[in-house]
Amino acid sequence: MTFATSTSSLLSSNVVFPTSVSALFLLATLFLLATAIYRVHFHPLAAIPGPWYAAVSDLWITTHVARLQQCTTVQSLFEKYGPVVRIGPNKIAFCDFTTMRSVYCIHKFEKSTYYKSLLTNDNDHAMTSLSNSEHAARRKPFAPHYSPSNLALFQPDIHDVTVKLTDILDRIAGKASVDCLDLFRHFSVDILASTNFGSRPESLDLWAVNMPDPISTAVNDFPKRGVLRSAVPTWAWNLITRIPSSRWRQVCDSDRIMAEFVGEKLHHMRARMLAGKAIGDIDTEKMPLLQRLLQHRVFATNEGMSDQNIVSEAMGHLIAGVDSTSTTISYFLWELSRRPDIVAKLQTEIDDAMPDRRVVPDISILSSLPYLNAFIKEGLRLYGAAPSLLERVVPERTSSPVSSADQDFDMMGYALPPGTIVSTQAWSMHRAAEVFPSPETFLPDRWIAVDQSEAEEERLMRCVLLLEFVFIRIEPDECRMAQHMMPFGAGTRICGGQALAHIVLKILVAAMVRNFNISANASETNERTMAIKDAFITLPAGMECKLSFTTRAQ
Repeated sequence: MTFATSTSSLLSSNVVFPTSVSALFLLATLFLLATAIYRVHFHPLAAIPGPWYAAVSDLWITTHVARLQQCTTVQSLFEKYGPVVRIGPNKIAFCDFTTMRSVYCIHKFEKSTYYKSLLTNDNDHAMTSLSNSEHAARRKPFAPHYSPSNLALFQPDIHDVTVKLTDILDRIAGKASVDCLDLFRHFSVDILASTNFGSRPESLDLWAVNMPDPISTAVNDFPKRGVLRSAVPTWAWNLITRIPSSRWRQVCDSDRIMAEFVGEKLHHMRARMLAGKAIGDIDTEKMPLLQRLLQHRVFATNEGMSDQNIVSEAMGHLIAGVDSTSTTISYFLWELSRRPDIVAKLQTEIDDAMPDRRVVPDISILSSLPYLNAFIKEGLRLYGAAPSLLERVVPERTSSPVSSADQDFDMMGYALPPGTIVSTQAWSMHRAAEVFPSPETFLPDRWIAVDQSEAEEERLMRCVLLLEFVFIRIEPDECRMAQHMMPFGAGTRICGGQALAHIVLKILVAAMVRNFNISANASETNERTMAIKDAFITLPAGMECKLSFTTRAQ
């Protein structure tokens, strides 16, 4: 009797168990199917055009992010569906100047949690601060450092590093091609060593003798780390970091390597400041960024920044300044290697302004050269280092600039519920054919035709990027191209270091054009290897940019 009962119970459980699993599987399938149907047909964003599979899950756009193709993928959606597209269940991308101004400049939507993938030292800094109020507080200590008048004090340091660079290329004398991404990454580390850390530049010296520089490598690895970290859940990231590969460990440890580097610089700067205070020898005119952060005090409490916040902020500036400059200048020089017509115009202008090839002119002189500045603008249009989507979150309610009453946010006729993630990308804004004819062609002359002074351009950009319910009449033919330019972002969250970037790019282009003939071996560097990939910042498909530099006859 007992045996029969046990057998019956066992058979019964064997029948019930697979039935239960099947039922759970069926319920899960029905739930996923119902969710997909809701998102495609009944979700508040269902009316917005886009591929149906993008509305179902974030997996589709995530795969393109992981393949470094987000910019081109979103651009293809704009070309197919129009200026507003749905790229995820709760994500909308747009390409429209008026909407860009509304999101980033007027309503100043706050950032999405994507930016948390760019934490440094496992801590926030200005770029990763989601709320505008927190960002303003974090930006205040370093904003004076990037004023044009303050950066002018560092011109001798930038000139010295530039001359060192030209000396290195002189010694190579075109006998071998060099990877510009790597070379100018080391150059940029040296620039920031002087301007931000007040230390002696040595990265180019290591490059010249083929010695590795851990900081240059870590800065290069960090964006790849950030893209992967943002694309996978935390548990998957924790598993990935345990892959037993020394090179992969270096990528995963890039954040720690930079934190230790900056922490050491912080220790030395504090010791130097204490020693200088003791003997009354502190330079209050020319202060590196690190010194400025150490001296900052919150007005209400007189408290200084914590070491963790200083390290995180300085790391953020190091990452933003190094790879962006090296990538952008590499693309600039690649264009020069294949455009003798542009080279001839630049040489005519720069040779007159820079009679001594080893003496770099003051930035005020370089900023007055029309064709050089047109070249920089066109380069930033096509090869700006940050072409990707800049995510913002629709708040609970928004108010109109002509009405104080709260209302739903309207994006080009579509009502967006609170919490919707919206974004535009410089890639698409800079390639609007109605604004930039032949948008994929590198044409500096398009900016010469605008014929506007630096002061007027600054006024126009201020009106476009920092508009706060102030209405100024600007003629369309006067500033339409400037309106669509956003290589450093837009609104109050625009890159704080853009003034330094402009100075460095102008000095670099002038020095390279004045000193060298630049060429590329088509087997090494070509349209295929230089096809743009994006890991939030721009990368060439070949992950290198090999060019040859032959000293010009003087």
